[in-house]
Amino acid sequence: QVQLVESGGGSVQAGGSLRLSCTASGYIYSSHCMGWLRQAPGKEREGVGFIYPGGTGTYYASAVKGRFTISQDNAKNTLYLQMNSLKPEDTAMYYCAAAYTDISSGYCSKESTYYNYWGQGTQVTVSS
Repeated sequence: QVQLVESGGGSVQAGGSLRLSCTASGYIYSSHCMGWLRQAPGKEREGVGFIYPGGTGTYYASAVKGRFTISQDNAKNTLYLQMNSLKPEDTAMYYCAAAYTDISSGYCSKESTYYNYWGQGTQVTVSS
C-alpha cells in the first residue's frame, strides 16, 4: 500500500549538484528502511545508500560516500538525496525504495532485493 514518488532528476554538468526527492504516501520512516538505488543502462540496480528507521543513521556506497547525503523531512513525508560533485559515472535512473522493519532491528540493506516498495524512478544525467 506504500506509494513512493521520486522527483528532482535532470541533466547537469560534471561537478554540479542535484537534489532528488521521494514522497511517501504516509509517514513510514519509523517502520521502514529507506533506500536510494540507481540503474545505469545495461547494468543492474545498485544501492546508493539508505537511512535507518527513524533516521537514526545512514549508509553510503563507496562510490558516492562524501558526495551524496540522504535525509528526511518527517513533516513532508519526504526522503531526499542530495548529490554533490556529480560525475558522468553517476548517470542513471534513480529510485527510492522502502522495506518494512522495526526501528530497533538495527538492520537495513543496500541490495535491491531487500526492498518491498519502489518509486517509478527519476533520471539523472551528468555530462562531461
